[in-house]
Amino acid sequence: MERLSGLDAGMLYSESPTVPLHVCSITELDTSTVPGGYTFAKFRDHLATRVPAIPVFRTKLSDSDLNFDHPVWVEDEDFDLSRHVNRVALPEPGGRDELAELCGRIIGTPLERSKPLWEMWVIEGVGGSDAREDERLALLLKVHHAAVDGVSAADLLATLLDTEPDAPPPDPVDAPQGAGMWEIAADGLWRIVTRPLQLTRVVPAATSLITNTVSRALSGTAMALPFSAPSTPFNAPLTSDRNVAFAQLNLDDVKKVKNQAEVKVNDVVMALCAGALRGYLDGRGELPDKALIAFVPSSVHGQTDRPGRNQLSGMFCNLHTDVEDPLDRLHAIGESNVRAKGHSGSLGPTMLLDLAQAVSRTMFELLVGGLSRTSLGNTAIHNVIISNVAGPPTTLYSGGAEITGLYPLGPIFPGSGLNITVMSMGDKLNVGIISCPQLVDDLWDLADRFEAELADLLARS
Repeated sequence: MERLSGLDAGMLYSESPTVPLHVCSITELDTSTVPGGYTFAKFRDHLATRVPAIPVFRTKLSDSDLNFDHPVWVEDEDFDLSRHVNRVALPEPGGRDELAELCGRIIGTPLERSKPLWEMWVIEGVGGSDAREDERLALLLKVHHAAVDGVSAADLLATLLDTEPDAPPPDPVDAPQGAGMWEIAADGLWRIVTRPLQLTRVVPAATSLITNTVSRALSGTAMALPFSAPSTPFNAPLTSDRNVAFAQLNLDDVKKVKNQAEVKVNDVVMALCAGALRGYLDGRGELPDKALIAFVPSSVHGQTDRPGRNQLSGMFCNLHTDVEDPLDRLHAIGESNVRAKGHSGSLGPTMLLDLAQAVSRTMFELLVGGLSRTSLGNTAIHNVIISNVAGPPTTLYSGGAEITGLYPLGPIFPGSGLNITVMSMGDKLNVGIISCPQLVDDLWDLADRFEAELADLLARS
């Protein structure tokens, strides 16, 4: 059986009415490329041919009252695609405001746990009645973070989508098989009994974390420190509501800045985020004197033999929002990112996985429950989560419809109510932004600053 790893289960246990923990994507399509034209029935039939190749879409949680360890994944023998695919139309005028408002409402609702943890919304009427000839369509996909991380979500999309309008369906892939109540309980009991063995990994990892961080702090080679972030409007208690916005940039322009400034693409991405945030907060009179701190997740897929669908590490990065000049800020970010990557790399790719794996189900629930009842749960560890996921280098299609935009959206957490996730696709760089409307009411002001920031960097580099 496939049991949830500690990190996977942590995503499950950390979910609450105000913190739905799923990863999402908003995909914009031009259905004028569909042979014979678009219909919802045709799209649903096409999707049905892709589901056999995506085990995540066909597996659900299974548990037992006698199970002391984390739940397991099993194939849903009663899988019904119609329970996961929904159809809705945008109200007029069907513009980006209406699309973002609808997606924000859907994203704020937790996934039902009695079935595979995903759903898709087919959104028609994008562009309103004036754009019917363009046949524009949008898809909102939600998948629980316990089932995928950023890289595996991108892999899922690569299987779901096609590089050609009439591509054949991929080969089927087996899903985890079923397990009985007693089998789940017996295996869970054995894992609890042997859990102390995990300490043989955790103690050295924790010791290395402390000594390594102290040594690097003294030598000036440490990453930015958690809990050192200044207060911003994004660092406040959340409600269940979500608001989203998105932007699309020319990837070639991003690479030009990278080449001219002699930095990495990820440095440019973070500089764009930093510049947009600086201008956004300054325009509201809320820019802190101290630089903002970002948490940047990183994938360790292929670098470890640890179990689990979430294979993550990460680092804390200084965004240098206290630096006024965009080019100087970019170079400062590039230099601090080198230190952060060196610090994070020295801790090893399995540290976070090993720490999570050593925590039992009861300990997780006590920890999450304790945080929810104290102010510690809303403490600002960092100001923003920034993820940069490599996407496909070519144009994609879904059911024959050409994809014109693909905007990823990650979760937000108490004390850190802003997530900016970036994904490349073809010659575009797609930026997805999510927050809570009770924290800030206008994310489009932030999203619209990305293009201006890129133009400024191009002019100065």
